[in-house]
Amino acid sequence: MKQEDIADLKELIEFLKQYQVAEFDLDRGDTKIRLKFAGVAQAPLAELARTAVAAPAATAPQAPAAAAAEAGLHIVKSPLVGTFYGSSAPGAAQFVSPGDHVEKGQVIGIVEAMKLMNEIESDATGEIVQCLATNGQAIEYGQPLFSVRIG
Repeated sequence: MKQEDIADLKELIEFLKQYQVAEFDLDRGDTKIRLKFAGVAQAPLAELARTAVAAPAATAPQAPAAAAAEAGLHIVKSPLVGTFYGSSAPGAAQFVSPGDHVEKGQVIGIVEAMKLMNEIESDATGEIVQCLATNGQAIEYGQPLFSVRIG
């Protein structure tokens, strides 16, 4: 592990302790990190997201996601708290748009957390029906990001 990675990990640990998160998993390519803190009362992640980023828009996409789920669509959810980006850089083309066909494992977005850019991969093969998060939006763990028509 590089020295800067160790520094980022220490910063992440301090953040998790500050907000009393009991467990945290990170899976980035060949790096897998699982942290468990003994004796810590677990803060609800939704509360952590609101406290950490103070973004009232964080819960806005829930209604469209519920409608998508009722329509039989698969929902791709965020695996962590952070900031959503639909492209690799400002001004770059979006990873996906409604109507695009995606394969399982294809990168469809990025969530920035603790200055780390985490690629979000589709967990299903199908057609993107709707993007439920906007570029630069603060998001919560488990928040719906995309609806996908399987097939």
